[in-house]
Amino acid sequence: MPNFKTQLLIVILVLVPIVALSEPEAVEALLRRLDSKRSSASVQEAAAKAVLKRLLPTHVDSFDFKIVSKEACGGQSCFLLNNNNLSSRQGPEIQIKGTTAVEIASGLHWYLKYWCGAHVSWDKTGGVQVVSIPKPGSLPHVRDEGLKIQRPIPWNYYQNVVTSSYSFVWWDWERWQKEIDWMALQGINLPLAFTGQESIWQKVFMDFNISKEDLNDFFGGPAFLAWARMGNLHAWGGPLSQNWLDQQLVLQKQILTRMLELGMTPVLPSFSGNVPAALKKIYPSANITRLGDWNTVNGDPRWCCTYLLDPSDTLFVEIGTAFIRRQVEEYGDVTDIYNCDTFNENSPPTNDPAYISSLGAAVYKAMSKGDKDAVWLMQGWLFYSDSSFWKPPQMKALLHSVPFGKMIVLDLFADVKPIWRTSSQFYGTPYIWCLLHNFGGNIEMYGILDAVSSGPVDARTSENSTMVGVGMCMEGIEHNPVIYELTSEMAFRSEKVQVQDWLKTYSRRRYGKTVHQVEAAWEILHHTIYNCTDGIADHNTDFIVKFPDWDPSSNPISNITKQNQMQMLLALDRKRRVLLQETSAHLPQAHLWYSTQEVVNALRLFLDGGNDLSGSLTYRYDLVDLTRQVLSKLANQVYVDAVTAYQGRDVKAYSLHSRNFVQLIKDIDVLLASDDNFLLGTWLESAKKLAANPTERRQYEWNARTQVTMWFDNTKTNQSKLHDYANKFWSGLLGSYYLPRASTYFSYLSKSLRDNKDFEVEEWRKEWISLSNGWQAGTELYPVKAKGDALAISRALYKKYFS
Repeated sequence: MPNFKTQLLIVILVLVPIVALSEPEAVEALLRRLDSKRSSASVQEAAAKAVLKRLLPTHVDSFDFKIVSKEACGGQSCFLLNNNNLSSRQGPEIQIKGTTAVEIASGLHWYLKYWCGAHVSWDKTGGVQVVSIPKPGSLPHVRDEGLKIQRPIPWNYYQNVVTSSYSFVWWDWERWQKEIDWMALQGINLPLAFTGQESIWQKVFMDFNISKEDLNDFFGGPAFLAWARMGNLHAWGGPLSQNWLDQQLVLQKQILTRMLELGMTPVLPSFSGNVPAALKKIYPSANITRLGDWNTVNGDPRWCCTYLLDPSDTLFVEIGTAFIRRQVEEYGDVTDIYNCDTFNENSPPTNDPAYISSLGAAVYKAMSKGDKDAVWLMQGWLFYSDSSFWKPPQMKALLHSVPFGKMIVLDLFADVKPIWRTSSQFYGTPYIWCLLHNFGGNIEMYGILDAVSSGPVDARTSENSTMVGVGMCMEGIEHNPVIYELTSEMAFRSEKVQVQDWLKTYSRRRYGKTVHQVEAAWEILHHTIYNCTDGIADHNTDFIVKFPDWDPSSNPISNITKQNQMQMLLALDRKRRVLLQETSAHLPQAHLWYSTQEVVNALRLFLDGGNDLSGSLTYRYDLVDLTRQVLSKLANQVYVDAVTAYQGRDVKAYSLHSRNFVQLIKDIDVLLASDDNFLLGTWLESAKKLAANPTERRQYEWNARTQVTMWFDNTKTNQSKLHDYANKFWSGLLGSYYLPRASTYFSYLSKSLRDNKDFEVEEWRKEWISLSNGWQAGTELYPVKAKGDALAISRALYKKYFS
């Protein structure tokens, strides 16, 4: 075997010659090629103008846009702001030049932010604030010499491979158009473009004699496509209809067309080795292995244990090449950058560096035969998540298995665990400093603003740096807008940002005016919620949305006196405190990294400023989100108090705290219902809207309901290992799903106390899983419009729980 691997490596290295280029030379050569693929200056200028028209139609004639060469920007990408026509009241007031339409849009955004006090956010996080922008003819002048903002690094990358399922899955072109506008304004020039790839795969696999019916067992359902693509599962939530395949291909072409018009470089998918089971029958001698179980309850083969074609097999290169060429056929020559994550949560069969090098070379060969200029973009998550396997020899073997400059690594989790620091700059491989930040598309206020404001600068200015970009790789979007605005700015900033000063301007821009109480609240949020320095990746484990599935009867309190028990039980009610108390190690613990009392104070300040901001949609979103955050942490303590009382057989205290937990769910549901952006109905209706017939409608709704609840398979008595992974604080979901779950659980605990018996955990699971399955298959309608006064509701809840 060693001799075969060595020979294979030699053959591959001969077929794929390594060109000796320095890191700057390799990157510059790539940038020149990508520049040559861009749309004409007139197309890009028109695209930038169209972004302005959709964002600010009243000011279309106030700005003049012009594409300029990199030479005008000192050889780099940049935008330039200048006054225009100062001697006349006619014509545009501000001229914005840029090397691409993305740079022009970035310049527009920069001007609107820092001269006009405007703010651009996702619709679901409050939308745009443009009331502070003066009327046409009265726009503020920039300084006489103008302003030039040059990118210190070439790329601003966007998306995670799973964002397509957690956030984008039900989007139509109207929603995608808004997102691409947002990308351009944020300066994103290297976005992932994964939509519609199943249609391409269908055509490729049919060329290898695999039927459409065979693919029904391969593709996952719409809400689970990301994991089917990665080989984690197959068929779950499927099959995909031809309508879905055709519809998504049309959508992908619209997405790519707009990205190209704006001068972006889309990143397309490539072959990772994930193949249908039927391929093994058609090619019995192919080196195809069946992977192990990925988070199923009992290894059900209907969706467990997918098939992987080894990159060392000649068939791997054939299929990979066919896929790249089919994409070029469908879309044209639109990019040279392709994503592939063959080894993500799927380790090679041996840690032999020579073998790993041969695998990497084969993956690249499949790309380069389809596109001779291909560059492999790889998520670096594996170096963190499977660090016990990927030691320096294995990392070097993979990173150096392709010609230098033909691989770019995403340092995916650099905001918390930067790999560049411990790997000698990825052993010389170009990389992008990335923010991961969100898991599962959860709704949780969380982040590390200081790391965002300094991390990219530290990486870029470090000795022998190979950093070539800043990226945002969250699993789900449309939350924590403050984090994403600062991160996108770091792609344009050469120096670290003073966060406290930046937050003052952010607050003013986001709400359209200065409100001192709200500024003071943001100061608190900076050093509490947005200062998570414990190194723990935040995945929302609040007990309302990720209810502990355990038997408290088997973990009685043994080392706490009755007096201390009562002090713990009554402390919350007596003192109205919300700081989580220290509890015994055997009790469930939700992630908490800050003083909850300080954040309650921030909420009070937010409410104090409410009269000045009651008409602001951005304020309403932040107020509802902050109130939800505070109440959810309170609910965690109430749950612990209820379980502690249960274990102490204190019926009165147990009854009080269990009722309080249930009431908190009801109150938070009412709060969330007061803002359009926290509604379950929106998610479900967007899924059903894509259906072409009643069968698809039921399938899509089941997919949508299942992803945010049970997520994956279950049995009668065992919940999915991934249950609540994609949990959401949405009105409708709390009332119809989380509330009955908690109520059922507490009713079983009550019965246990009443009958003086152990908690019947198997019976509780059996009843709850049955209820969950019924809810997932349900068709009940939920509101898509808010009701109630968010400010009044938040004030009432603050008074109820904290005054």
